[in-house]
Amino acid sequence: MAEVLLFHHAHGLTTGVLAFADELRQAGHTVHTPDLYDGHTFDTLDDGSAYAQKIGFDNLLEQGQRAADGLPDAMVYAGFSLGGMPAQKLAQTRAGARGALLFHSAITMSEFGSVWPQGVPVQIHAMGADPFFIGEGDIEAARALVEVADKADLFLYPGDQHLFADSSLPAYDKEAATLLLRRVLDFLSQR
Repeated sequence: MAEVLLFHHAHGLTTGVLAFADELRQAGHTVHTPDLYDGHTFDTLDDGSAYAQKIGFDNLLEQGQRAADGLPDAMVYAGFSLGGMPAQKLAQTRAGARGALLFHSAITMSEFGSVWPQGVPVQIHAMGADPFFIGEGDIEAARALVEVADKADLFLYPGDQHLFADSSLPAYDKEAATLLLRRVLDFLSQR
Protein backbone atom coordinates (compact mmCIF):
# COMPACT_ATOMS: atom_id res chain seq x y z
CA MET A 1 0.00 0.00 0.00
CA ALA A 2 1.10 3.55 -0.73
CA GLU A 3 1.67 6.46 1.60
CA VAL A 4 0.22 9.70 0.22
CA LEU A 5 0.67 13.35 1.14
CA LEU A 6 -2.47 15.07 -0.20
CA PHE A 7 -2.68 18.88 -0.43
CA HIS A 8 -5.97 20.79 -0.61
CA HIS A 9 -7.08 23.40 -3.14
CA ALA A 10 -7.74 27.14 -2.72
CA HIS A 11 -11.05 26.57 -0.89
CA GLY A 12 -9.03 25.02 1.95
CA LEU A 13 -9.24 21.59 3.56
CA THR A 14 -12.87 20.96 2.67
CA THR A 15 -15.02 18.01 3.63
CA GLY A 16 -14.77 16.91 -0.01
CA VAL A 17 -10.96 16.73 0.13
CA LEU A 18 -11.21 14.81 3.40
CA ALA A 19 -13.79 12.46 1.87
CA PHE A 20 -11.46 11.80 -1.06
CA ALA A 21 -8.63 11.01 1.39
CA ASP A 22 -10.98 8.65 3.23
CA GLU A 23 -11.71 6.80 -0.03
CA LEU A 24 -7.98 6.20 -0.43
CA ARG A 25 -7.69 5.08 3.20
CA GLN A 26 -10.57 2.62 2.75
CA ALA A 27 -8.51 1.03 -0.02
CA GLY A 28 -5.69 0.51 2.49
CA HIS A 29 -3.46 3.51 1.77
CA THR A 30 -2.03 5.86 4.38
CA VAL A 31 -3.03 9.45 3.59
CA HIS A 32 -1.82 12.65 5.24
CA THR A 33 -3.93 15.79 4.71
CA PRO A 34 -2.09 18.86 6.01
CA ASP A 35 -4.07 22.07 6.39
CA LEU A 36 -2.07 24.82 4.68
CA TYR A 37 -4.76 27.37 5.64
CA ASP A 38 -4.75 26.80 9.44
CA GLY A 39 -8.44 25.90 9.55
CA HIS A 40 -9.72 28.53 7.12
CA THR A 41 -12.06 27.39 4.36
CA PHE A 42 -13.75 29.52 1.73
CA ASP A 43 -17.08 29.22 -0.06
CA THR A 44 -15.78 30.69 -3.30
CA LEU A 45 -12.65 30.05 -5.32
CA ASP A 46 -12.06 33.81 -5.55
CA ASP A 47 -12.03 34.19 -1.75
CA GLY A 48 -9.75 31.19 -1.31
CA SER A 49 -7.39 32.42 -4.01
CA ALA A 50 -7.27 35.86 -2.40
CA TYR A 51 -6.32 34.23 0.90
CA ALA A 52 -3.57 32.20 -0.82
CA GLN A 53 -2.19 35.39 -2.35
CA LYS A 54 -2.35 37.12 1.02
CA ILE A 55 -0.31 34.45 2.80
CA GLY A 56 1.93 34.01 -0.25
CA PHE A 57 2.65 31.14 -2.60
CA ASP A 58 6.21 30.82 -1.30
CA ASN A 59 4.74 30.39 2.19
CA LEU A 60 2.40 27.66 0.90
CA LEU A 61 5.34 25.86 -0.71
CA GLU A 62 7.31 26.09 2.55
CA GLN A 63 4.34 24.71 4.48
CA GLY A 64 4.14 21.86 1.98
CA GLN A 65 7.81 21.10 2.56
CA ARG A 66 7.31 21.17 6.34
CA ALA A 67 4.35 18.79 5.98
CA ALA A 68 6.71 16.30 4.31
CA ASP A 69 9.40 16.67 6.98
CA GLY A 70 9.43 13.62 9.19
CA LEU A 71 7.48 11.51 6.71
CA PRO A 72 9.11 8.65 4.79
CA ASP A 73 10.96 9.46 1.59
CA ALA A 74 8.91 6.90 -0.35
CA MET A 75 5.77 9.02 -0.71
CA VAL A 76 3.22 9.72 -3.41
CA TYR A 77 2.54 13.46 -3.53
CA ALA A 78 -0.94 14.56 -4.53
CA GLY A 79 -2.65 17.92 -4.80
CA PHE A 80 -5.91 19.49 -5.85
CA SER A 81 -5.37 22.62 -8.00
CA LEU A 82 -3.42 25.02 -5.73
CA GLY A 83 -2.27 21.96 -3.76
CA GLY A 84 -0.67 20.66 -6.93
CA MET A 85 2.03 23.26 -6.42
CA PRO A 86 3.60 21.73 -3.28
CA ALA A 87 2.79 18.21 -4.51
CA GLN A 88 4.62 18.72 -7.79
CA LYS A 89 7.53 20.50 -6.13
CA LEU A 90 8.02 17.64 -3.66
CA ALA A 91 7.72 15.00 -6.38
CA GLN A 92 10.34 16.84 -8.44
CA THR A 93 12.78 17.69 -5.67
CA ARG A 94 12.45 15.28 -2.75
CA ALA A 95 14.50 12.13 -3.11
CA GLY A 96 12.58 8.87 -3.00
CA ALA A 97 9.28 10.11 -4.44
CA ARG A 98 7.08 7.19 -5.51
CA GLY A 99 4.77 9.24 -7.72
CA ALA A 100 2.66 12.34 -8.22
CA LEU A 101 -1.09 12.83 -8.59
CA LEU A 102 -2.04 16.26 -9.89
CA PHE A 103 -5.72 17.13 -9.91
CA HIS A 104 -6.89 20.15 -11.92
CA SER A 105 -3.39 21.61 -12.31
CA ALA A 106 0.15 21.21 -13.58
CA ILE A 107 3.06 23.59 -13.17
CA THR A 108 5.87 24.24 -15.64
CA MET A 109 8.69 21.95 -14.48
CA SER A 110 11.28 24.75 -14.55
CA GLU A 111 9.40 26.52 -11.71
CA PHE A 112 11.07 24.12 -9.32
CA GLY A 113 14.53 24.36 -10.81
CA SER A 114 14.82 20.85 -12.12
CA VAL A 115 13.55 18.41 -14.68
CA TRP A 116 11.15 15.61 -13.83
CA PRO A 117 13.03 12.90 -11.91
CA GLN A 118 13.66 9.60 -13.63
CA GLY A 119 11.41 6.77 -12.50
CA VAL A 120 8.75 8.96 -10.82
CA PRO A 121 5.35 8.28 -12.43
CA VAL A 122 2.66 10.92 -12.64
CA GLN A 123 -1.06 11.15 -13.33
CA ILE A 124 -2.69 14.47 -14.22
CA HIS A 125 -6.49 14.80 -14.13
CA ALA A 126 -8.59 17.73 -15.40
CA MET A 127 -11.68 18.50 -17.41
CA GLY A 128 -10.98 19.20 -21.06
CA ALA A 129 -12.81 22.53 -21.02
CA ASP A 130 -11.77 23.70 -17.52
CA PRO A 131 -11.08 27.40 -18.10
CA PHE A 132 -8.36 27.45 -15.42
CA PHE A 133 -6.55 24.33 -16.63
CA ILE A 134 -6.80 25.26 -20.30
CA GLY A 135 -6.63 29.05 -20.05
CA GLU A 136 -3.81 29.45 -17.53
CA GLY A 137 -1.22 27.23 -19.18
CA ASP A 138 -1.66 24.10 -17.09
CA ILE A 139 -2.50 22.02 -20.16
CA GLU A 140 0.81 22.93 -21.80
CA ALA A 141 2.72 22.16 -18.58
CA ALA A 142 0.88 18.83 -18.30
CA ARG A 143 1.68 17.85 -21.88
CA ALA A 144 5.34 18.76 -21.41
CA LEU A 145 5.48 16.67 -18.25
CA VAL A 146 3.88 13.70 -20.03
CA GLU A 147 6.52 13.94 -22.77
CA VAL A 148 9.47 13.66 -20.38
CA ALA A 149 8.29 11.46 -17.51
CA ASP A 150 8.99 7.72 -17.74
CA LYS A 151 5.38 6.84 -16.90
CA ALA A 152 2.85 9.62 -17.22
CA ASP A 153 -0.83 9.93 -18.00
CA LEU A 154 -2.92 13.01 -18.73
CA PHE A 155 -6.61 12.28 -18.29
CA LEU A 156 -9.04 14.87 -19.68
CA TYR A 157 -12.67 14.39 -18.66
CA PRO A 158 -15.71 15.81 -20.47
CA GLY A 159 -16.88 19.10 -19.00
CA ASP A 160 -15.72 22.51 -17.87
CA GLN A 161 -15.65 22.28 -14.06
CA HIS A 162 -12.42 23.06 -12.23
CA LEU A 163 -12.70 21.16 -8.92
CA PHE A 164 -14.94 18.33 -10.12
CA ALA A 165 -13.44 15.74 -7.76
CA ASP A 166 -14.39 17.56 -4.53
CA SER A 167 -17.79 16.24 -3.45
CA SER A 168 -18.43 19.25 -1.19
CA LEU A 169 -18.36 21.82 -4.01
CA PRO A 170 -20.94 22.74 -6.67
CA ALA A 171 -18.41 21.78 -9.39
CA TYR A 172 -18.55 18.13 -8.29
CA ASP A 173 -19.19 15.69 -11.13
CA LYS A 174 -19.91 12.24 -9.70
CA GLU A 175 -19.28 10.32 -12.91
CA ALA A 176 -15.93 12.00 -13.64
CA ALA A 177 -14.88 11.86 -9.97
CA THR A 178 -15.67 8.13 -9.79
CA LEU A 179 -13.51 7.45 -12.86
CA LEU A 180 -10.73 9.66 -11.44
CA LEU A 181 -10.82 7.73 -8.16
CA ARG A 182 -10.65 4.39 -9.96
CA ARG A 183 -7.60 5.54 -11.94
CA VAL A 184 -5.93 6.90 -8.80
CA LEU A 185 -6.50 3.66 -6.90
CA ASP A 186 -4.99 1.71 -9.79
CA PHE A 187 -1.97 4.07 -9.77
CA LEU A 188 -1.52 3.70 -6.00
CA SER A 189 -1.83 -0.09 -6.13
CA GLN A 190 1.39 -0.09 -8.17
CA ARG A 191 3.37 2.02 -5.71
